[in-house]
Amino acid sequence: MNEQTDKYLDQLAKKVMKDAPLETPSFNFTNTVMSQVSGLSHNKVIAYKPLISKTGWTFISVGFLTLIFFVLFGNQTSSSGRLDTIDFSMLSNNVITQAISNFKIPSFTISKTLTYAIVLFGVMVCVQISFLKHHFNQRFEN
Repeated sequence: MNEQTDKYLDQLAKKVMKDAPLETPSFNFTNTVMSQVSGLSHNKVIAYKPLISKTGWTFISVGFLTLIFFVLFGNQTSSSGRLDTIDFSMLSNNVITQAISNFKIPSFTISKTLTYAIVLFGVMVCVQISFLKHHFNQRFEN
């Protein structure tokens, strides 16, 4: 039954297309369309302006480098706390730090503050990725 209906519709469409006259646009069709396009209001172009300027990135970089310098070469005193029970010796006793110590840098140690900062940075990156994923999923749904 479905094939017969499709055949009938196909024959009907062929008949209608054969009997229909060929339409051609008017003589000034292009000029008319272009005048209407020119008459449309132009959208304002918004120039790209970064969220953080170059001077802002400079201040952030200098602050970050100062923080890294202070963590690496500053006074390395630590107080006992909850994180003292975690063994972070794998960070100081690995192939990379042993290779660095072979380059005549015997006083290179990773402070607990730097370790905490790296762990916190990793956690915050993971949290931020989940928030951004949720944000972009919501934006694309609408």
